[in-house]
Amino acid sequence: MSDRRARRSRAGGNRRVAGALNQNPWLQPVNIDRPTEPLDEAGVDAVHDAAMRVLEEIGIEFLNDDALSVLRAAGCTVTDQNVRMDRGWVMEMLAHAPAVFDITPRNPERRLTIGGSHMAFGNVSSPPSAMDLDRGHRTGDMESFRELVKLSHAFNCIHFIGGYPVEPVDVHASVRHLDCLYEKLVLTDKVVHAYSLGSERVEDVLEMTRIASGLDAEEFYSKPRLYTNINSSSPLKHDWPMLDGAMRFARRGQPVVVTPFTLAGAMAPVTMAGAVTQSVAEGVAAIALLQAINPGTPCVFGTFTSNVDMRSGAPAFGTPEYIRATQMTGQMARFYGLPLRASNACAANAPDAQAMWEGMNSLWASVQSGVNMVYHAAGWLEGGLIASYEKFVMDCEVLQQFQRYFDPALTDTSPAGVALDAIREVGPNGHFFGAEHTQSRYETAFYAPFLSDWRNYEAWAEAGGSWTSERANKLWKSMLADYTPPPMDPGIHEELTAFVDRRKAEGGAPTDF
Repeated sequence: MSDRRARRSRAGGNRRVAGALNQNPWLQPVNIDRPTEPLDEAGVDAVHDAAMRVLEEIGIEFLNDDALSVLRAAGCTVTDQNVRMDRGWVMEMLAHAPAVFDITPRNPERRLTIGGSHMAFGNVSSPPSAMDLDRGHRTGDMESFRELVKLSHAFNCIHFIGGYPVEPVDVHASVRHLDCLYEKLVLTDKVVHAYSLGSERVEDVLEMTRIASGLDAEEFYSKPRLYTNINSSSPLKHDWPMLDGAMRFARRGQPVVVTPFTLAGAMAPVTMAGAVTQSVAEGVAAIALLQAINPGTPCVFGTFTSNVDMRSGAPAFGTPEYIRATQMTGQMARFYGLPLRASNACAANAPDAQAMWEGMNSLWASVQSGVNMVYHAAGWLEGGLIASYEKFVMDCEVLQQFQRYFDPALTDTSPAGVALDAIREVGPNGHFFGAEHTQSRYETAFYAPFLSDWRNYEAWAEAGGSWTSERANKLWKSMLADYTPPPMDPGIHEELTAFVDRRKAEGGAPTDF
């Protein structure tokens, strides 16, 4: 499979969709740029050596007896819940993890390649609150959850469905996972995620996703079908439920994204190299565990290294420090041969200029760092506490622009691309508007926005002078009005519904761990 070719699919449909939205077809972009590498070879070696010394001399706490048993049997030094690992063993384990793998959801045309030069963008995940210009800021509910899943499906630039796009707190926690995964599996056919928040939730989601695929267990688990993401409890700790879920995924060969949550100055050293060092130690320790359980388990190293505002203690995102940390972590992921995950993060509280410049910093950091999975790519506000409808649309405009940026047509140096004949035809006294070279290409030559307004001030003002967030508000409502769910076989839908009803009748999952 070539990393030079973006995968296109009939699933994207026509370019003009939903409310005449000028949307690109479904495709997974390929990043053709060379990564930015701020560390020289000695710097990479220094971070690696320091991370290995953390594992050998300080250790990581694993708050899970099953994980401790696996690591003890593998020869690690286990003292109570602290585990120290030999660097040779860690590197041996990491060598088992594939550098590139595919995830195939219930619609095979939505298959994603994770690793290499491929990029995939996911929706905002896990905020407790939602916000839009009509209803204002509010606690997350199932209505908002459904709407944001529909938007995640309708926008072709969103490739995978992360955690809950907003937490529906109006549904009891014991059955929330059943309702949420049911809605995700019915409202979209893209790759879905399972939270590692207790054994019952993980097993339920695995089985629901299998049912939705229409496959028996043997065929379903023969390849990656969904994924989970776990976070370390920084500093230097992995907790019980996330380890439990990750190990269950590993035993079935399903991908695990391991994302240390290291905020420099609070949960990690104040220096960015120190924060990256700690992040590497926490991440590779968990990945080594998963490879010991099932060599070849698809794993992604996740970076969430940023800084805090030292005046308030609040997390800051999209900062210069965040950019450099992501770039350095990209170097380390390539050093270990692992795919990389990052985020489109910001600290802004409204879909305003701050939100977009911090988001653009985060997205450019992802592009420059060779990131393969971009979490929270659309809709994130307030450090991940708000899912914003308008920001979702604004971010999707940016994601489409990045897809166009990667288009090989922009770097075409064939005779038609360098256009010598057109330059000769026009000469020094003409213009290119009427040239045949322009006339045959003008409809597709440049990116066409669905949200940006490129008119001059007078034309913009005469048309109502609406600001970007106001235009985004109209667009998401149009998208929801025109939303069409993906098809699902009636028999599969009936089986999925019956499973949810049965598990609800059994009480769902416990709400304490």
